[in-house]
Amino acid sequence: MPLLVILGPTASGKSALATTVARQCGAEILSVDSMQVYQEMDIGTAKASLAQRHEIRHHLLDWVRPDESFNVARFVELADRVIADAHQRGVRLIATGGTPLYYQGLFKGLFDGPPADESIRLRLRHLSGEQLHQKLREADPASAQRINPSDRKRLIRALEVYELTGQPISSLQRQWESDQPPRHRAVWIGLAWDREALSRRINARVKDMIAAGWVEEVRQLLQKYKFSKTAGEATGYRQLIDHVQGLVSLEEAVEQIKIATRQLARRQMKWFKRFPDVHWLNGENPMEQNVQTAVALWEKGA
Repeated sequence: MPLLVILGPTASGKSALATTVARQCGAEILSVDSMQVYQEMDIGTAKASLAQRHEIRHHLLDWVRPDESFNVARFVELADRVIADAHQRGVRLIATGGTPLYYQGLFKGLFDGPPADESIRLRLRHLSGEQLHQKLREADPASAQRINPSDRKRLIRALEVYELTGQPISSLQRQWESDQPPRHRAVWIGLAWDREALSRRINARVKDMIAAGWVEEVRQLLQKYKFSKTAGEATGYRQLIDHVQGLVSLEEAVEQIKIATRQLARRQMKWFKRFPDVHWLNGENPMEQNVQTAVALWEKGA
């Protein structure tokens, strides 16, 4: 039985769709989310509740502490084990989440780039986002067109790869664009939304998360952990850390979170639109309609 992949931008309703399909089909859920792996980062990552996890088995949630690092290579290793185990048990599995790089690694394989060079990264971190983007435009125009000037992590990695190899990261990543068969069989479902409608959903969700105690969650985390670089960059957590540390007001932090989340959603969709074979469903359709379509496509793909 192939995997069922349900993807979409943040706040698109993919988790709700995955949960409903899993309940109907007796399936389990594999989280493809780079932040839901962190323990105690629950509200801001929209993690499945304990009641939901009691009803439906979820994989790769709460895997590491917020002061630990986690990367795509480790995700692929763990996800491969989950998929193999589900296959051996004869259990259906739904992969859902919003981290495009994790999907790329799981289905196309890891990008075989050079290891990190901390001396290069330290030097590049002193540059502004616009300076990094300008350097990348000169070295690798194709990657510069794809990477947002505010995405310092990817800008630094692209420049690091260029310095270490003399080749643009865009050319090295073409292995992902090849016609080689995917590492796992899957039926792909995507949830698409009108931009304005999605923005309203994002704003409403941020408001609900704040009301649910997100600020207190961050305050308690800061008392227990020194966030790893990866965990500390999670959308929303970075802004609320600044608030808890007295750098910005709650109102300013909330507005920054809304803006950053909308930017994240746009980046996710740019990635997801490049994925082949995705059956795009209108997120505004009634849930039952999208559930029926997803189940029918999954059965057909089997």
